[in-house]
Amino acid sequence: MLLSQSETLSLAIPLAIFAFVFGAIIGSFLNVVIYRIPAGRSIVRPPSSCPRCGHRLRPLELIPILSWVLQQGRCNHCGQPISARYPAIEALTGALFAVAAALRPEFPALLFIWAFIAILIALSFIDIDTYEVPDVLSYGGLALGLLAAPFIFPGGFSPALDAALMAAGLLALINGYGVLVVTRGRGNKPEGPVGLQTLYFAATVGAWLGPAAGLVAGFLNWGLNARSTRVWAAPEALTLGLALLGPLVAWLVPGWPLSAQEALRGLLIAGGGIALAGGLYWAFRSMPEEDEEEVVVLGFGDVKLAGMLGAWVGFWPFVVGMFVAVVVGAVIGLALRERKVPFVPYLALGGVVALFFGQQIINWYISYLGIG
Repeated sequence: MLLSQSETLSLAIPLAIFAFVFGAIIGSFLNVVIYRIPAGRSIVRPPSSCPRCGHRLRPLELIPILSWVLQQGRCNHCGQPISARYPAIEALTGALFAVAAALRPEFPALLFIWAFIAILIALSFIDIDTYEVPDVLSYGGLALGLLAAPFIFPGGFSPALDAALMAAGLLALINGYGVLVVTRGRGNKPEGPVGLQTLYFAATVGAWLGPAAGLVAGFLNWGLNARSTRVWAAPEALTLGLALLGPLVAWLVPGWPLSAQEALRGLLIAGGGIALAGGLYWAFRSMPEEDEEEVVVLGFGDVKLAGMLGAWVGFWPFVVGMFVAVVVGAVIGLALRERKVPFVPYLALGGVVALFFGQQIINWYISYLGIG
């Protein structure tokens, strides 16, 4: 049964109001998450309190946005100012939940999308505060994205997993080529048992022999390093050069076993698979201390977040979102004259744009180019 325009509007307005209120409540909880997860504290206990005097907040002091306004931005107990960032995060979450309800009102997809937005907000502000991306949120968001895939992703679980691996692989390889430029081809010291060199080796094999071969090669190298007293790794300039050459040869040589698209897919999936598996490994192990600081262009937390975003939005929409992130990040970074810019907020913005408009932007661009 089709609803009239007035009936649709009459349902959309209450949903948007509910979404804003619900989002503001979730935003209040996100304030706790943003503060406590980097500090290694429980997000459940103890109950919320004033950050200045420790006064335990009563229910009337916990009403999102309103409590801060009625208290004139001050603690009722000690009178010290309370940061305006708290109600701002609550309002931002409420507004984005309302926008999501307007653009994707179907259930249960909307519930998953709200969770996606909440995770991105938490990750963004944690990155702003600490320049860190907590694994519990990035890998948790990745797992939730794969769980939500049947409801929000065309094709379901398998394409979502492919997109997650390819997105992580893309950012990991961008970092690799960027490091080669910065270090003039020297690269970083090998890490064992699994490090960037393992990732680049897997990506190279994937580019020439396909994703399955690349993943097998990467895990075999990981196992060899784990059983050896030395790290078996080829120079980064060699593996990354061969990795780039694989799709090019597949494109130029007639009758090559892999098409250029398959070679590119193998490159990204193998690299992304080792990146995410290795990141999970180091999440439970202490990173070895290095004699010299590792050179990075993008933090590895950004790579993990890329995997999460790929699972939610798809690979090519992720590329659109990454373009948005780079452009907005560059403009704001230049305007603020910042040399070190937290990239997660811009990736999060790109991820939201990609989720709602990524495929439409791709379709428009294909049409603009005149491609059928």
